[in-house]
Amino acid sequence: MLVKFFKDIFNLFYPVRCICCTTHLTENEVHICTYCRHDLPFSNFTKNSQNPIEKSFYGLVPIKAATSLFLFHKKGKVQKLIHELKYKNNKRIGIFAADILGNEIDNSNRFGAIDLIIPVPLHKDKLKRRGYNQNTSFGLQLAKILKATYTPNQLIKIEDTQSQTKKSRYNRWENLKNNFLLKNPTLFENKTILLIDDVSTTGATIEACCLELLKAKNSTIYLATIAYVE
Repeated sequence: MLVKFFKDIFNLFYPVRCICCTTHLTENEVHICTYCRHDLPFSNFTKNSQNPIEKSFYGLVPIKAATSLFLFHKKGKVQKLIHELKYKNNKRIGIFAADILGNEIDNSNRFGAIDLIIPVPLHKDKLKRRGYNQNTSFGLQLAKILKATYTPNQLIKIEDTQSQTKKSRYNRWENLKNNFLLKNPTLFENKTILLIDDVSTTGATIEACCLELLKAKNSTIYLATIAYVE
């Protein structure tokens, strides 16, 4: 009772707000209000083979299974969530996404037991400028749920490439191929790897990362992102 009393007093002066719409959260709401949660475009990819994100890598890299939690629509709620995570380091969004997607993966018969979770890396200069990798809270929470090891510093980006936003898939690929390095491939031999990112757009970055990860003998790669751009 005493703990609840102080919690209520704290929330009175410092109310926890919905990440999407900034309304005050009720006692039973976590991160996002009930209205916004029901309005989010969940993809339901995890339980479905041959979903759009998996199809986007057919003939390119042998990803065992892939999923995204949300569908990304321009000016939609998911874009706002990703912006908050990526540019304002709102860790609650990564945790919220991982809580849902991690349990989906854990209960899916399409995903095997995961040994290592690896985030798509930022170049060291960009990491220094931004101060964080937006995938960290997402990856740490997934590792906790899936009983895996979060491994953020083995796959590295060699060059600080310019923005990919307005490039075609081919131009992105040309800009990114051979730009990732797995520092010690032997550590990843015979491992099941979950590669994670915030958003999958053309898939060029993920493809380049996967090709480098496949240098580890007998490795199996799965993919999970918070959002997928249709």
